[in-house]
Parts: sequence; structure tokens; C-alpha cells
Amino acid sequence: MPQDITIKITDRQGIKHEVQAPTDMNLNIMELIRMYELAEEGTIGICGGMAMCASCQCYVLNDVLQTERNDDEEAMLTEAYHVKENSRLGCQIAISEELDGLTIEIAPEQ
Repeated sequence: MPQDITIKITDRQGIKHEVQAPTDMNLNIMELIRMYELAEEGTIGICGGMAMCASCQCYVLNDVLQTERNDDEEAMLTEAYHVKENSRLGCQIAISEELDGLTIEIAPEQ
């Protein structure tokens, strides 16, 4: 039976949030950030989660996430600002039980 997991998110003001994420709704990290209103409206998920804007870029701060960047994500990050080695697009990280304990920081606005 699917259950909620805990994800720790530092917003763009440096405030840390510990949020519950449902694993049975086919959500991604970008949608979770929007759901909890952790970024100013209109500054995240501008392309609707199509990996075409990098507005949902975040930094993965622990080793919970085991997936690599896909080709679309890699291409978008080569054009984005504030990219680090641990940068990922939140829209490309599907929420699953394996992400319990994930810690991320939302990158500065593009």
C-alpha cells in the first residue's frame, strides 16, 4: 500500500521545510514545491514540467536519489543558470517511496 514520504526542501530564502509527499498521485518534485507554495507563484514550473525551462532546478543534497539525469534534463541544464554538479530538474524527479528522506534546495530563480 502506497504511503506518504518525507522530503526536506530548502526554499529560495533559505528556510527549511519538511513536507509530506504522497507516492500514489504520480507527482514530481516541481509539483510538490508548487503544492506547498515553497516558491513564488510564476517562478517555478513555467513550462509545465516538460524539461524546457529549468525554472524548477534544484540541488540534491543527499544520496537518496539514485536516478541519473535523462537526455532532456541534461540538455536543459547546459543552458540554465546556477547549475552545479548536483543540479536536477524537479519536474524530472518522480516521487516514489524510494525518495523518502530526500533533501533538496531550490536553485535561485532563472
